Amino acid sequence: MSEILGVVSDIIFQNESNGYIIAKIKDDDDIHTITGFIPYIQEGINLKLTGEWFIHPKFGQQFKVQSCEEVVPNSIDGIKKYLSSGVISGIGPVTAKKIVDFFGEKTLEILDNNIERLTEIDGIGEKKAEKIAESYLNGREIQNVMIFFQTYGLTPSQCVKVHHKYGKDAIGIVKENPYMLVEDIKGIGFKTADKIAQSIGIEINSSYRIQSGIIFVLNQFCAMGNTYLPLEKLMNECEKILLVSVEDIYSNINECVLNNKIKIEDIDEVPCVFTLQFYYYELGVTVKILTLATDEYKDVQINIEEEIKEFESNNKITFAPIQKEAITGAFQNGIEIITGGPGTGKTTIIKCITEMFENASMTVFMAAPTGRAAKRMTEATGRESKTIHRLLEFGFNEEEDYNFQRGEESPLQCDVLIVDEASMIDIMLMNSLLKAIPKGTRLIIVGDADQLPSVGPGNVLSDLINSQCVKVVRLKEIFRQAEESMIVVNAHKINNGEMPVLNKKDTDFYFINEDNSNFIMDLIIELMNERLPKFNNKWDKIKHIEILSPMKKGILGIENLNENLQKVLNPKSENKEEIEISKGVFRVGDKVMQTKNNYTLKWKSGDGEEGTGVFNGDIGYIENIYKDKIVVWFDDDRKIEYEKIYFDELELAYAMTIHKSQGSEFPVVIMPMFMGPPLLMNKNLLYTGITRAKKMVVLVGNVKALNFMISNTKSYDRYSALKWRILSTLDKNIIS
Repeated sequence: MSEILGVVSDIIFQNESNGYIIAKIKDDDDIHTITGFIPYIQEGINLKLTGEWFIHPKFGQQFKVQSCEEVVPNSIDGIKKYLSSGVISGIGPVTAKKIVDFFGEKTLEILDNNIERLTEIDGIGEKKAEKIAESYLNGREIQNVMIFFQTYGLTPSQCVKVHHKYGKDAIGIVKENPYMLVEDIKGIGFKTADKIAQSIGIEINSSYRIQSGIIFVLNQFCAMGNTYLPLEKLMNECEKILLVSVEDIYSNINECVLNNKIKIEDIDEVPCVFTLQFYYYELGVTVKILTLATDEYKDVQINIEEEIKEFESNNKITFAPIQKEAITGAFQNGIEIITGGPGTGKTTIIKCITEMFENASMTVFMAAPTGRAAKRMTEATGRESKTIHRLLEFGFNEEEDYNFQRGEESPLQCDVLIVDEASMIDIMLMNSLLKAIPKGTRLIIVGDADQLPSVGPGNVLSDLINSQCVKVVRLKEIFRQAEESMIVVNAHKINNGEMPVLNKKDTDFYFINEDNSNFIMDLIIELMNERLPKFNNKWDKIKHIEILSPMKKGILGIENLNENLQKVLNPKSENKEEIEISKGVFRVGDKVMQTKNNYTLKWKSGDGEEGTGVFNGDIGYIENIYKDKIVVWFDDDRKIEYEKIYFDELELAYAMTIHKSQGSEFPVVIMPMFMGPPLLMNKNLLYTGITRAKKMVVLVGNVKALNFMISNTKSYDRYSALKWRILSTLDKNIIS
């Protein structure tokens, strides 16, 4: 960590909303470029900065500020220069001289403690004094907040949020209850609040601390895919983290219930604890699913059997009985779920259903959880499909929190909604989607229940299927490419716990045997960079070939793979701009992925359409890097300019985890086969990875690892109450 002490000579860029700046600072030796979050910066201010030097590929050496404090001058000449700099609104060189001549060395002490005395100076009236006081005190407030909270590891941008939330009394309010920060300031967690609390002497068994810890543990487990925790497990986890008695934890859980912070409900006679949001999400999904399932629907005025025959004739296919059942069910039920693996005809069924509804003059909307899945749906059916977020028209409310514009008060205007890749939909998104579906609208849910569950909380598709509350059609027979595609055949074999057929001549499924992890990595790079593009010269080595790994860490984890793949596939060059960030280096031409939902980033499409929002798992390519911005073109034809504060939301995507690949398809998939944690190396994960490939799968590794994954059915059990909630509601006959 380095340090600079100097005077701000020029402000090149300043974002007033979050305090991010690019500025020049002059020390005894030179003028330096600094970047970071300094919300109270002004030209002429003296600053002591700590941070790190880095080389910007275009603008040379710069200093990235980690923390800062203002250094107030102590000589009369220094005070006069400081006030003359314009750092305080209402004070210029003439007024500064008057103030310093009048108060001398006590000038800053007067400004801090008796600023109303400015009216004693000839030429400074009450109005001018008030303007000076407001500017000076506001600056002092935020500086004090910055200095206090940076000590505890808060970033400058978080310090700004704290000041905006609590105002001039921020430090006092937080000292009384530091755990308020967890609820009020996005990005500040329990551990940070706990660090502040311990430093100012708050007792370990304080109710503030224990209740915040309870919510923290619940949220941690929800982030792992759960919608609740059994009470006993919650208490055990809290005891480990909080180091207080079980009695204290139990009494504070009850206090949280009384204060309506959490809910306790018996699930199959086991007391379970919910955060409010997931309790109401599950309740909302339950009520709406059962309402749609039990509603009366107008008969569609078509001859279903004749329409199916016409579609078969036009498309030169013959539907199997189970496929006809799926098509017919869409017209006879308010809700239908169609589930099946690759090659079972889901896409063809969707196309047929859509045409039949349109022939009956009904409006059909189609959607999927990700941009790639929606694009694939469009290509397969020839009709527009949107991401669920775009379909629901997400936007912002007055508090600048995101919400969906489509909902109960402004529902979707369609007769039929078809949703694909439903295994990826978590409980939050399903609740939002269902709220936007009016009575009388048919809902067709399509997905593969054997794939990994959603990244977000819940197990929605499986819970709906297993609740048996709606019509479910299971497609098991292979129809597409049954003879030609070993990808499809082997996916079904793996799903049935059988060993796949390996290295059959002139097919699309290959296995390369290798035990050494470093050699496996070398083989993967050689395959991607040389062998596969030579095998089929239509395959672009970056765009068409994807490495899928079960893990992030380790030799064959995606972090190490991406670092090594970037060196080979997109090496450093004088002709390519690059930028160094905390995760490594981004370079023009790199394949990248968005790693979290960001509802604020603006995009523009190739045909001029504009909007906001980029989502976890979206894949794109870096088009340009300039002036601390990264320009990314995403696969669904959207261009986004990333400011520096969003760089950490991107990561290299030459390799990605199998979890992140859900909803995507790639012409070629390469997967390393190695032994890892049993809960990760399972059949479900292997099946999901293989079914991402359209043209070829290459497994590289040892047969022992492949055998282990096929036979291993262990996975992280999710706590999800949706199935139970639906069944218990039906038992109580609440929905008639």
